[in-house]
Amino acid sequence: MPEQQTLLPNSPARFAGNHSLWADVSDSTSLPSARHEAGLRPEGTVRTDEKRRSDLPPSAEKPAADAATIMERVEQMIGQELVEVERILFEELASENAYIRDLLQHVSRFRGKRLRPILVLLSAKACGGITPAHRTIAAVVEMIHLATLIHDDVLDDATTRRHVATVNSRWNNETSVLFGDYLFTHAFHLASSLETTYACRTIGRATNLVCEGELTQVQNRGNVDLSEETYFRIIDGKTAELCAVSTELGAYYAGQSPANVAAIEQFGRLLGHAFQIADDVLDLLGSEAKTGKSLGSDLQKQKLTLPLIRLLATASPEDGQQIRALLAQPAVDTRQRLEPFFQQSDALEFTQARAFKLVADAISQLNCVADSPARQLLADMAQFAALRSA
Repeated sequence: MPEQQTLLPNSPARFAGNHSLWADVSDSTSLPSARHEAGLRPEGTVRTDEKRRSDLPPSAEKPAADAATIMERVEQMIGQELVEVERILFEELASENAYIRDLLQHVSRFRGKRLRPILVLLSAKACGGITPAHRTIAAVVEMIHLATLIHDDVLDDATTRRHVATVNSRWNNETSVLFGDYLFTHAFHLASSLETTYACRTIGRATNLVCEGELTQVQNRGNVDLSEETYFRIIDGKTAELCAVSTELGAYYAGQSPANVAAIEQFGRLLGHAFQIADDVLDLLGSEAKTGKSLGSDLQKQKLTLPLIRLLATASPEDGQQIRALLAQPAVDTRQRLEPFFQQSDALEFTQARAFKLVADAISQLNCVADSPARQLLADMAQFAALRSA
């Protein structure tokens, strides 16, 4: 599906040819190379404090497959299933209200990776097979994710997402909040159409935890002493929970045992952690032209993320004081003014290694099911989660 194509209700897009899914990742791009692209310390430069190396978590090997190959495999394996998910989603959201149709057409342009529906479908395929319930669940989790994006843009005062204006910048915050709520209510209406209440209850619990994660982050704005433990509690709710529920429901509705469902759920959760860590690095070092969305919002909203937590933990007292002053009064050039401190720190290598370790732990959870192309594709997608460049 071309990036500029709009998706209208009752007019599902073809999935074939859609290379937007992993267009933001590359086997040749990792977090350190993103740092190099931003003008920070080049690869191989010796840091001043070599003792910091002993603090680094073990990293994973770079995956062999490239982004195009991953996309081709997704398309071959579940492409037609994703077309059906699109049909279900837009059939559910079809409205006679012209304003709502305009909003739907607009937000369809920044629905990008379809990560969560893909996790539902691939988990189902790896665990026994895709059922009609899985297609409905995939549409539900994508609807919820889309609602969270719209609400997040309000919280972050974001102006662009996937190269187009956010709802709050094109219309207003009131429209964003109400339209996000509209998507949430439709998601639960659709989930209630399943034969059992398990999915609806599970998704309801997950949505509550997503809100808890966001509220905890709001509570800790400006807290330059944020601990890693609290940081991971935040991202566990705001990002990892919806990935976890996607893989959990994929396994559950494929008839897996409770132990296997728990393992597959944990795979999704750890993948979500790695995905959010990469996103946090991009907010510090990414290019808006490449990512297609507003960056630097974490700094502007005084949200401490893992690279900054590590930077402060390893900085000298003098540097720490300067970094805290920059974080306390963020400006448009704060990202650039932090670069010299990152040049002298292992914060970005540490952050990448932590993401890779999460991915390695995630992949180990897949051993509960038989080896298959679907299981291998899940593992490769998890590795790419830590290698995002946009």
